[in-house]
Amino acid sequence: MKTLMTALALAGVVIAGPAFAAKTCIDTRKIVSSKSDDGKTMVFKMKNGDTLINRLQGRCPDLKYYGYVWVLRGGDMNVCENSQSFQVLQSGQVCVMGKFDAPVGKQSMSTPPMVWDVNKVQAPG
Repeated sequence: MKTLMTALALAGVVIAGPAFAAKTCIDTRKIVSSKSDDGKTMVFKMKNGDTLINRLQGRCPDLKYYGYVWVLRGGDMNVCENSQSFQVLQSGQVCVMGKFDAPVGKQSMSTPPMVWDVNKVQAPG
């Protein structure tokens, strides 16, 4: 009986324990330009020559016509997939970053974007 209770307790810990994956983040100071032609994706050109594509969560149609401002907190200049938002100028529409595609560009294999864990600690690369 004691073995059964121990096994059930361990199973509960395994089932209840959340599985956190590392997030891809980029430093806003390293963005050269950004553009969205469809309000569904955002294309970032980086200083190192990479092109990063983010699949936004939901649609953000006003993004095609107006600029935007990041919603950054606490002086952190990194924006992360699936958690960062920005606001479209003029309309005030709020857009949320989705998942990043693999980087495309001259340096995409040698310098990938930084990866951060759930505690905002840089994950080993």
